[in-house]
Amino acid sequence: MAEQNYQQRKIGMESAAEAQLSKDLKRKKRMKLLAYAAAFAIFQTIVILVFSLTVMRIKNPKFRVRSIAVEKLTYISDPNTPSFNLKFNAEVAVKNTNFGHFKFDNTTISFDYGGVQVGEAFVAKGRVKARSTKKMNIVTVELNSNQALGNSNLGNDISSGLLTLTSRSTLSGKVQLMKLIKKKKSAHMSCTITVDLVNTAIQDIKC
Repeated sequence: MAEQNYQQRKIGMESAAEAQLSKDLKRKKRMKLLAYAAAFAIFQTIVILVFSLTVMRIKNPKFRVRSIAVEKLTYISDPNTPSFNLKFNAEVAVKNTNFGHFKFDNTTISFDYGGVQVGEAFVAKGRVKARSTKKMNIVTVELNSNQALGNSNLGNDISSGLLTLTSRSTLSGKVQLMKLIKKKKSAHMSCTITVDLVNTAIQDIKC
C-alpha cells in the first residue's frame, strides 16, 4: 500500500513538473515572439525614418558653370576709352541629388560686369535623372562692355589684366518621386569668373 502511494505521489510530482516545464516553455516562447515583434517594429521605424530623411527629402538641384573655352577676346586698355569684347563656349551642369528626376523650363544665364549685364546665354528646357548630373554645352556666348562704359573701375580692371565677371540664373522646374509626388524646386546659379586678358583664357571659376 505504501509502495502504491509512493508511486502515485511520484507520478503526481512528475506531472506537476512537466506542467510547470510546459508553462515555462510557453512563457519563453511568448517572450521570444514579443521580442521579435518589438525588434521588427523598431526596424520598421528606422526604415521609415531613413526613407523620410533621404528619399522623401527633396532638395534644390545645383546649377553652375563648369568650364569656359575662349574663342575670341579683344580689349582696349586706354583709360579714356576702355572696353572689351569676349566670345566663348561654355559648359554648364545641373546636379540633381534627389531620388526623383528634375524637369526644368527654358531659362537664360545673365553675365554681368560690375552689376551690369554685358551678355546672356539661352538654356533649353530639359530633364535631369535622379541622383545624376546633366551637362550642357552653350555655344558662342558674346559679351561686350557697351552697357558698362560708365563703370569707373573698367579701365583699371583691364589695365590689371584680370577681368571679373559674374553669372546668375535660375532653373525653375519640378522634382518627381515615384510618379506620385511632384514638388516645385529651383536651381540657382551664382558664379564668379576671372578672365585672364593677357593670356586670353579663363583663370578661375567659382560657384
